[in-house]
Amino acid sequence: MRLRLAAALLCIASPALAATEAAGSLDGVTLIDRLDVADIAAGTTQRFWFRAGRSPIGQPWLVPVVVVKGAQPGPRLLLTAGIHGDELNGIAVLHRLANGIDPAKLAGTLTLVPGLNPPGLMQSTRQWTPDWSRSAPNLNREMPGKEGGSAIADFAGRLWSRLIRPNADTAVDLHTQSRGTAYMMYAFASTPRTRRMAELVAPDIIKMDKGDKGTVENTLTDDGVPAITLELGRPEMFDDVMIARGEAGLMNLMRELKMLPGKVTPPPASLTVANDIVAARATRPGWMRLLLPLGSPIKKDQPLAEVRDAFGTLVETVLAPQAGRINMITTDPRIAASDTIARIVWWSPDPACQNGC
Repeated sequence: MRLRLAAALLCIASPALAATEAAGSLDGVTLIDRLDVADIAAGTTQRFWFRAGRSPIGQPWLVPVVVVKGAQPGPRLLLTAGIHGDELNGIAVLHRLANGIDPAKLAGTLTLVPGLNPPGLMQSTRQWTPDWSRSAPNLNREMPGKEGGSAIADFAGRLWSRLIRPNADTAVDLHTQSRGTAYMMYAFASTPRTRRMAELVAPDIIKMDKGDKGTVENTLTDDGVPAITLELGRPEMFDDVMIARGEAGLMNLMRELKMLPGKVTPPPASLTVANDIVAARATRPGWMRLLLPLGSPIKKDQPLAEVRDAFGTLVETVLAPQAGRINMITTDPRIAASDTIARIVWWSPDPACQNGC
């Protein structure tokens, strides 16, 4: 039977939010069906399993949540990772923050969700894959979802209405590129405020981008919660360099939010800000070899990659369609006709592209 905790705090909670709903425990960790961080005692760190609906065999999907409640009042920062099941570096970043932030030195509340997509994480798939479906959906195109709708809509709706939206004043959703590809440390932003947030986490590249419908970032920003997406390199691995950079950048953002003491570090001089992007594609299938590393500046029509046939004969040299900087590469050398080799970002002077073309 559900228990309502700290019901007296309802009067100061967000109007759209009921108090935290507990539903037992698992291995000493409280199971919850709803989170209200106003319930958490100041100066503590607490861990929960959030029940985000049920699997096709009737067992609950459990999403890990860590709440670090500062000794002093302040903003509510939400950090999420693992909405794509093969994108793992962000999970390690959140683990480090969960174990490294001292609530006695924190103002406000840090809510960490290191694993939004349990079925995708289990199968190391980008998609939400609770079954054998050949058309598995992308959970990061389903926000805000709808409780009681389809399986994916219900899952997304529970995440959104019971966990994500009610506990965020500011948010960062952590990703990497997906299987067979790699990013630099790369942030998406869509407004002047979110651009400033992106600058503070110190990526290599910021892409001003109108985004896609249904993402955590854009759905929150459109609902009045400034949010960015932070991409941390390659999939299916823990990259210690990227993890350390992600942790440092998020702590810098927390200093700007006055959640942590200390001086805010300015953006690096090497930071590239772009508002447009283009894919360089092969026209012939074969074995691809990049001629320039990830992050390189590139000129229009500069050779970017070679494609060779099964015997090693050169069949195509892929040229850059646009001058700019390489922000993404394909790491798998097996290429089909029309496959993306790399993506190039640059700044368009078109006034309509100020916050993304």
